[in-house]
Order: sequence, then C-alpha cells, then structure tokens
Amino acid sequence: MSITMQERWVPRTDRDRLVMDSMLAFRAFSDAMDRMHGAMRGDMEMNATDLAALRMLVIREQRGETVKPHDIAEHLGISTASTTKLLDRLSGSGHISRLPHPNDRRSRVVTLTEGARSEFYRHFGERLARMRAGMVAFDDDELRVVIRFLRDMTVALEPGAAQDA
Repeated sequence: MSITMQERWVPRTDRDRLVMDSMLAFRAFSDAMDRMHGAMRGDMEMNATDLAALRMLVIREQRGETVKPHDIAEHLGISTASTTKLLDRLSGSGHISRLPHPNDRRSRVVTLTEGARSEFYRHFGERLARMRAGMVAFDDDELRVVIRFLRDMTVALEPGAAQDA
C-alpha cells in the first residue's frame, strides 16, 4: 500500500490531533537538531558534509565498525570523486587518517584522529549531557516507546519508504 498526501491534512478526531501534535513535536525536534548541527559547523568551522562524515565516523567507531571510503560515500549519498575531496580536506585539517585495511591490502580504512575525537566531544559533549539530563524524567518503558518511535520515524523518512508503506 502506498501512502500519498496530495493536500493539507486536517485533524478531525482526538486521535488525529494527537498524531498531529506528535508530528509537530517531531518537526520541532528535527529543527532543534538542525540548529545544533549548524552551531557545531560554526564552532568547528566545517561544512555540513564534513561534519556529517565526522559524526558517522564517531558513531561507527563507538560500534566497533571499520569504515572504508565507500561507506562514507554511501552514507552521505555523494560520488567517489566528492568523497576523495572530502577525505583530502579532513586529512589535511588533521581530522582523519587513511590507513591500510587490516584484512584487505587493496582497501583503506578511515579513522578519526585523537584531535578530531577530542574536538568533536568538546563541542558535542555539553549538548549530549543536556540531552541525557532531559531523559532522566522518563521511566524505562517510556524511553522504550521513544526509541521505537524514533526508529520508526527514521525508517519512514528513508528514501523509498513510501513504496514499502
């Protein structure tokens, strides 16, 4: 079943209003994330793509995952040529290192430098602490609902999600 919206949706029931309020709150959260990332770009003197690449590397590092240039290109939706330029910039600014892949001699892995890791957490750490503090008031079951909601919204926003709905 495909879901499309051709005109403005007007809530008519209490449930509709609750769904609308949820969508408005989600949009406000998304806008706050945009502002936070904009501030971080300014703080770190980086463009959006460079910061997105660093965020990806931090997250993958926390998961213990190896990142190849192709992974960055795929994550950011950019060409291999653009990825090379991005990696050249980040390497030149001391944010990343390109190292031989531990299991594939033909491939390289991209890692954060200690300086980049420190800089990222210096700029993002305070924001993370405030986010954690905001979650303290929620019990475990409420947090599980928030997690499920955010995961489902992430899937809903992915390209191609409308065809699968």
